[in-house]
Amino acid sequence: MSPEAVINLIQQALEVLVLIGAPPLLTALFVGLLISVFQAATQINEMTLSFIPKLLSIFAVLVLAGPWMLATLLDFTRRLFAAIPTLAG
Repeated sequence: MSPEAVINLIQQALEVLVLIGAPPLLTALFVGLLISVFQAATQINEMTLSFIPKLLSIFAVLVLAGPWMLATLLDFTRRLFAAIPTLAG
């Protein structure tokens, strides 16, 4: 296995990682920002206030984007398994 093949494989894995991780992380970031603005405007400084909305929004994103995330991961895994003979030889 050549160093170029290893670097290419790692690059593809990182791209899939970013694609799969982005929807829930960006949702948590956006909801956290909205709640922080709300807390600053109302001067409510309750730390647990942001937990439930973030949890519910991440769950909703996982339900909506879950099939796409799973398809992306399965596609990468299939390509990886199909490339094993060319990588080993």
